[in-house]
This record gives sequence, structure tokens and C-alpha cells, in this order.
Amino acid sequence: MSNPYAPPKAAVYDVAVDDPGIVLADRGTRLGASILDTFFFVLVVYVPFFMGAFITGANGDPDDLSAMIGGLLIALVGLVGFCWANIRTMARNGQSVGKKMVGIKVVRSDGSPASLGRLIWLRNVLNGVIAIIPAYGIIDSLFIFSESRQCLHDKIADTIVIKA
Repeated sequence: MSNPYAPPKAAVYDVAVDDPGIVLADRGTRLGASILDTFFFVLVVYVPFFMGAFITGANGDPDDLSAMIGGLLIALVGLVGFCWANIRTMARNGQSVGKKMVGIKVVRSDGSPASLGRLIWLRNVLNGVIAIIPAYGIIDSLFIFSESRQCLHDKIADTIVIKA
């Protein structure tokens, strides 16, 4: 008699893309895209904010918050612009600005286009929430060394990164 509580005995394999026109993106290229995205984010959000803080501190008057508020407003405008540019390119062809610059894009594991909702909610928002767990970021990144070159956030969203 078989145990009704036993786990199923199914062979589970990574999904192989059968389309010969699909070439997985190199690990270094993905890293370059991530570095570019981070650089642009820091440039348009953090730099204006910290410049405002620096100017406020340089004035020597801690009660004069005009520079800090100005830096915060510019940082907010930069954040909106950064999000708009990335959402626009993700909706068009599954690319962030950095991915577009290095010539890679995100698609479903079967090669079909990934929806904007999948890219935003599963690859970014859910991944950001899970990143609260200590060491998750390192573990997520190390998964790129698997044969399928999928990080954990790729596996969660059922996506792969390919050459565009």
C-alpha cells in the first residue's frame, strides 16, 4: 500500500529553450547591465539628494532646509524619471535601460515575451520583499552559475535573460 502523504515522484528539470535563435545572455553582460542600472539610479536619485544635504551643511545653518528640500525634490523627479524610462523600455521589449545598452532582454523561459506585470511584480517587487532575508541577495546572485543561468528572481518569475 502506498503512502498517501508521500511527496510526488516527478522528475523536474530546468526548461530548455528549443528555439535556436535564442541565446542566453552572458553572466558578465548581465552584471554590466545591473551595474549600469545602479549607476543611473545613483546619478539621478542619490546624487541630487546628497548634494542638497551637502549644501545645507555647507551653509552652516541647520535651520535652513531649503537646499535639502530642493535636493529631495530633484531626487524625487529623478526617481520618477528613472522609473518612467525603465517601465517604458520594459513594456516595449523586456529591457531595463542598462539591459538595452548592453543588448540583452528578459523573456519567459519558453522564449515568449514577458508581460510588464511579471517583470515589475515578480522580478522586482517580490524579489525586493524577499531580499529582506539576510544573505538572500548573495544566494540569488549565485544561482546565475547554474546551467540555465537563472538567478532566483528569474526562477520565481519564470524568465530568462537572452541576447536581444
